[in-house]
Amino acid sequence: MIERCDVVVVGGGPAGLTAAIYLSRFHLRTVVIDKGDSRARLIPVSHNHAGYPEGIAGVELLRRMREQAGRYGTILIGNEVDGITQSPRGFVVKILGHRILAQAVLIATGVVNNRPVMDGVAHDAALAAGRLRYCPICDGYEVTDKRIGIIGSRDRGTAEALFLRSYSGDITLVDPDGRHHLTPEQRACLGSAGVVVVDGPATGLALAGSMIEMMTAAGLLRFDSIYPALGSVVRSDLARSLGARVADDGAILVDEHQRTTVRGVYAAGDVVLGLDQISNAMGEGGVAATAIRNDLAEQAPLRR
Repeated sequence: MIERCDVVVVGGGPAGLTAAIYLSRFHLRTVVIDKGDSRARLIPVSHNHAGYPEGIAGVELLRRMREQAGRYGTILIGNEVDGITQSPRGFVVKILGHRILAQAVLIATGVVNNRPVMDGVAHDAALAAGRLRYCPICDGYEVTDKRIGIIGSRDRGTAEALFLRSYSGDITLVDPDGRHHLTPEQRACLGSAGVVVVDGPATGLALAGSMIEMMTAAGLLRFDSIYPALGSVVRSDLARSLGARVADDGAILVDEHQRTTVRGVYAAGDVVLGLDQISNAMGEGGVAATAIRNDLAEQAPLRR
């Protein structure tokens, strides 16, 4: 296990790996610690990532990025960080009973989607088949003029239903638990948009041939795709433990160079408040890496 490096990147998704490529090409000793559960790996095929006109699977994109980072000397460790503490010489990153001393830390741990009640194997099969989808910005085009179900309510469910209405005229909003608690304004807006509102609970999600079905208060409904609009959990615990400020939803607050409120700690990707998109995460990774390089050079001139 390496004991000292310039930068530890926590998280091996698009943001973390982009940063690692930049950092290693800056001739900084870079370690990426990744437990292997980036949301990008769940993408069957991404069709809106520039440069891949035929689309690219999330797993393949991550594989290529890891290979590219490795070519420039990035050390990749497949595990979870146990904790990070500050020291007079930088940051102590604890992993596998070892300690890595780093001058800077980049948090790129992303978020975890809140899933509907569904067996794990069935969930992954529905996701791979494109019957269960989590990002209408990413793949709304693929459900153009299809029958779409949305599991959600209140502000989040209403917003997702209205967003997807620009792709299809067949939208049904199902409450995840029981009766919808929508405001009169929300009901009026959904009604004028032609969105069907159905009470829950939303249960029994399962693939049914080329469709996906779920049981609701209105009976068994079938859709071409279902979008859970149930929110997500931001994985910002490491940043919090170091004293970094976060937003009300847990997203890490950063400046225009991806610096957190703790000197030497940076954040990029979905863990930061902003657009949860691969291209955006990569951009933030590049910005963060460049800021890290320049900040370290100010502390001590970088020499070969």
